[in-house]
Amino acid sequence: MTVNKFTAAQVAKKVISNEDLFILDVRNADAYADWKIEGQKFNYLNIPYFELLDGVEEILPQIPTDKDILVVCAKEGSSIMIAEMLSDAGRDASYLVGGMKSWSEYLVPIKVSDLENGGELYQFVRLGKGCLSYMIISNGEAAIIDATRAVDVFTNFAESKNVKITNIFDTHLHADHISGGRHIAATTGATYYLPPKDAEEVVFDYAPLLDNTEVKIGNTTISIQALYSPGHTIGSTSFIIDNKFLLTGDILFIDSIGRPDLAGLADDWVGDLRETLYTRYRELSNELIVLPAHFMIIEELNEDGTVAKRLGDLFAENHGLNIEDEAEFRSIVTDNLPPQPNAYQEIRQVNMGKITPSADEQTEMEIGPNRCAVR
Repeated sequence: MTVNKFTAAQVAKKVISNEDLFILDVRNADAYADWKIEGQKFNYLNIPYFELLDGVEEILPQIPTDKDILVVCAKEGSSIMIAEMLSDAGRDASYLVGGMKSWSEYLVPIKVSDLENGGELYQFVRLGKGCLSYMIISNGEAAIIDATRAVDVFTNFAESKNVKITNIFDTHLHADHISGGRHIAATTGATYYLPPKDAEEVVFDYAPLLDNTEVKIGNTTISIQALYSPGHTIGSTSFIIDNKFLLTGDILFIDSIGRPDLAGLADDWVGDLRETLYTRYRELSNELIVLPAHFMIIEELNEDGTVAKRLGDLFAENHGLNIEDEAEFRSIVTDNLPPQPNAYQEIRQVNMGKITPSADEQTEMEIGPNRCAVR
């Protein structure tokens, strides 16, 4: 039997195509419980690698013979060892190249829609972290919204489309992942926009992203219109694209709503959150397609791998949009919140430009699940 390699891209294809996969995760039980590779048709077995040092014979009955077997660990080494042991025991097995580190960082671009006059809208899905970024393309120009720190992914994709990146936006000062926005701007000469109410402590130059700011992409073809929508942060800003799509940042998700506590001001911001969700968004067309900055669970992915849903459907189905009693709403979004993102305070400092960790340190900061939602 042979030991094969599985890249993050191959795993992502199985997730999006809704294919079967059996994952033997050899990380410690607490790491596995906190965060794992998710797929709707995936099956799992978690056995820490140190429990398998004397052999894998005891777990062979738990390993299927009719599915691809993927061994996963934090960085790769342990999974190679266990995959080799399975191979020696007569089982085909693969290991994940780069381990959970590579899974956390991988981005797959998926086309959401064609826009008017030849424009295109792409969603960059970071399956291992639940992050969603966007690129709008029109007439040789591109704008990026909520870019992750994988700068090369965005610049290479723009190059493959033969377009120049001219504008970059962050919907808010992120706390769960490191933004690549200003770094892409520095590389491409694009204008970098940030809401000024979130930028009071930043130490770099930026263009202020204000309510009703409108930017045209590709010789005035495609319109990106800003809508001030505070609540997740005091500066949170949404975007209406081409009068068809509503990019909600971390204010509204498909299955939940944004949490208001990542700057330690939940009691102050919960009122803003309700005002945005129950007043500002209610004034918009139900036909707008919501495109959030994160997803929480794998079931939020559509058949094509995108995360998107009609605003009117969310008003009907999303529990966070249907809490009539204001006191109950306040309690739900301020009490018993899930754990805060790993290293979120340090990530905010990075996104303010106050600290500059190494690439490895940034990877460690981001490891773990997305926790931007109330639930």
